[in-house]
This record gives sequence, structure tokens and C-alpha cells, in this order.
Amino acid sequence: MNLAAFILRPMQLSDIESGMKLSNAEGWNQTEKDWRLLIGNPENVCMLAEYDKKIIGTTAAINYSNQVAWICMVLVDREYRGHGVSKLLLNNILKKLESCKCVKLDATPEGQRVYKKFHFKDEYLIARMTSAPMKSVPFHNVDILPEPIEEKHIQEIVTLDKFIFGANRIQLIKTLINEYPGKAWLLKRNKTITGFALGRNGRKFHQIGPVVASNTSDVKILITQALKSLIHQPVVVDVLCDKEDLINWLIAIGFTKQRIFVRMYRNENPFPGVPDKQFLICGPEFG
Repeated sequence: MNLAAFILRPMQLSDIESGMKLSNAEGWNQTEKDWRLLIGNPENVCMLAEYDKKIIGTTAAINYSNQVAWICMVLVDREYRGHGVSKLLLNNILKKLESCKCVKLDATPEGQRVYKKFHFKDEYLIARMTSAPMKSVPFHNVDILPEPIEEKHIQEIVTLDKFIFGANRIQLIKTLINEYPGKAWLLKRNKTITGFALGRNGRKFHQIGPVVASNTSDVKILITQALKSLIHQPVVVDVLCDKEDLINWLIAIGFTKQRIFVRMYRNENPFPGVPDKQFLICGPEFG
């Protein structure tokens, strides 16, 4: 199969159905809203590969305020693998991101080997954990109650997220809060927001994350609150592997480890954020 026969072009909103077919075929958790968030922002880069007028591959990069470009949705139809399609897509998108200060992604162990060939380096490990539908929320003794996130809190949440994540993700944060307000919670101490939990609906699981806080105890308070509206529903979280106390607590309340992701960066990492205060990520597609 000749690589010249593959056509690369920008992904349009009208291509979402084809993107969903590719991600569904891999058993991924993305929804049409996730694809729309990626494609709908002209600052992001979303590309697809076509062969004989059939969409057979995708890749995307979210532009986080020209600080970090986050590569995601690297998908190739199984029928067309082994012909260099993913390499073609990655070379294309990396060329478009040459002016970006930092490029990152979360890779599976299989993908890790591929990305190392593109000069990506390991940063840290993330464990995907899932829970079957819970019949009740675990009791957790608290000294403070979470509050729903309101419009007036968004800028302070964005500022805290920028400090912890390492880059300004204002578009993502606003979208999560506005699209899924019932999954958005904050903690205040001394009248200052010190932690928050966001979430979104998925095709297979409800995702809790990102969750950031100053300590594990506050994270447990936020996760417990998030779980209260998810009784009898499957849940997924992606937790940094160095958060052993949190992982053990999640296992104790019914979560099971499923797989590992490797956070990676290309060439340099000028925006590492504060991983010590980052507990749950938003998911490998958003960081």
C-alpha cells in the first residue's frame, strides 16, 4: 500500500461520526462532546487520514494557551495498520506544533515504544482504575464540605489548575464546568479555593478528574462527593502512581487497576506543574 495514496486533511465537525467509529472500535470512553471540544476550537490541531474516501486514522493536539500542546486521539483503523499511517499522522502534527514550547501526551506501554522514536521522554506513570456500579458511597469523616463550582469561581479554578498542571487550560476547565455542572466541586480553606474536582460523562464510564488538592485527605473528600451522584453507575479515574495512599483507598472502596499510562514530553519539559498536588488527571485525551 503506497503512502502517497493516503490523504491528510483537517478534521471537521462533520467527521465526528467517523472519529467515534474509530475510538469505539478500540473500546475507548470518548463521546461526541469530547470530539467536539477538540475539533471546535480553531487553535487546536485535528487531522485525519483518508484512503479511497474512507477515514482510516486520526490524531489531534489541544493547544493549552500556546504553552503546552497535548497530543491525543491517535487512532488507525485495524485494517490499515502496519502501513505507516500513524507515523504519517504524527510527523504531520509534530511539524504543525514546531512553534509550541512543549508537547506532551499520555501513552500506553505499547505507544510508549513508538513515541520514544519521536524523541518523547518519560515523565511519570498513571494508573487507570475503574469501579463497577456502587450500591452506596463509602463513609468518609470530613471536617469540611465541598461546594458546587459556580461561574464566579472559574477564574480562581483556572489559576489553581495552571499552577498544578503547568499550563493554562481555560477552555477545558470552562467546558467541563459548563457542560457537567453536577460533577464540579471545590474545597475552600480560609476563604481560598485549595482543591477541586471536575468530571464528565463517558461512553462507557463516568470520568472523575481532574482532581487537585493540597493533600490526600482533601482529595478523598472531593472524590466521595463526586461519587454521591454516581450511585449504580460505572466510574473511571486516572490516578498518578506515586499517590499510593489514594490508590489503596480507591481499591478499598471498590476500584480495580486496569492499565498504566506513561506521561511523556518531547525534547524539553518547561511546564512540569506540581505533580505532588495533582492526584487525578482529566484522562489521557486531555491531560
